[in-house]
Amino acid sequence: MASQDKAVAEFLPLGAIIRTFLVDGQNIVQNFEKTDEYRQYNVPHFGETIGRVANRISGAKINSLNSQSYELAANNGPNSLHGGPTGWGKRVFTGPEVDDKGRTVFRYRSADGEEGFPGAVELRVYYTASTEKSNGKETSVLEIEYEVEMVGNEAEEKDITETVVGITNHSYFNLNLPNSSIADTDVTLATSQHMVVDDTSIPTGPIESYPGISANKPFKLGPTDPDIDHCFILNEDPSSVPIDTRKLPLQRLIHARNPESRINLEVHSTEPAFQFYTGRYIDVPAAGTQPARGSRSGFCVEPSRYVNSINVDEWKGMVILKRGQQYGSKIVYKGWRE
Repeated sequence: MASQDKAVAEFLPLGAIIRTFLVDGQNIVQNFEKTDEYRQYNVPHFGETIGRVANRISGAKINSLNSQSYELAANNGPNSLHGGPTGWGKRVFTGPEVDDKGRTVFRYRSADGEEGFPGAVELRVYYTASTEKSNGKETSVLEIEYEVEMVGNEAEEKDITETVVGITNHSYFNLNLPNSSIADTDVTLATSQHMVVDDTSIPTGPIESYPGISANKPFKLGPTDPDIDHCFILNEDPSSVPIDTRKLPLQRLIHARNPESRINLEVHSTEPAFQFYTGRYIDVPAAGTQPARGSRSGFCVEPSRYVNSINVDEWKGMVILKRGQQYGSKIVYKGWRE
């Protein structure tokens, strides 16, 4: 069952997935028609809510939390990726409901020990889809707000007083659908600073300028290059990042434009970082009326905390959620046609 104002966006209870985001009537996110097709084919995580922890955790292990370590499933080489084999994007949420602010709400309760993570938590995803006039253009706006808190009985959960949380949305954008490629899309990133990684995509420590990219200067996505799957850093002071970033100002992460469709996209967020991925490994067979989707049929912008934060002492404060606290973040997509 899909919900929400179909003039802007549709969602699914499975993974609180964004199934469509329409700009001037044109969908710009890769999707499937039916929920069963998501279950069968959605290896790339089209539109999913990603958690309990987005991106990678090194060695599929939390080294220290609640004064102990936790083994996780290794589903990306030696590492844990996107919450494990059955992360939140593969779970069925409660909802949709409409709250007193007119937001579409999905809820999910994650049990203590699910995919190896300690502590029961409740996640609430709030979607607000609307249109606005911006520079004389009708703009589609999709606001996403995440909220998580620990729930359940502390004594029953073996004195668990904290857990780890880091959430994002994994939509793949193609501003010229049904074209099969993102080639010729012009992209401008708000920063060129990125996390240098090892051959398993775990940060090695340094934050450096990404080769060939300058902050706030456009570059073109070609048929195969640049091939990017890296975490870009907006806030280089990890100690200043709270567990709830919702009170921080929204920052524009990216502007993208396709010259053929004349569709523009901006992604804004309160998060300190974002993964930019140009879709090299997309490999989805034809399903229903949808054609096969291959390499570079979409790009991802995943607002997030630092990769592998939980295992780096200087970074872990941004992802440790304690009892009585709330994790929070905001993402806003804006799209318009010239």
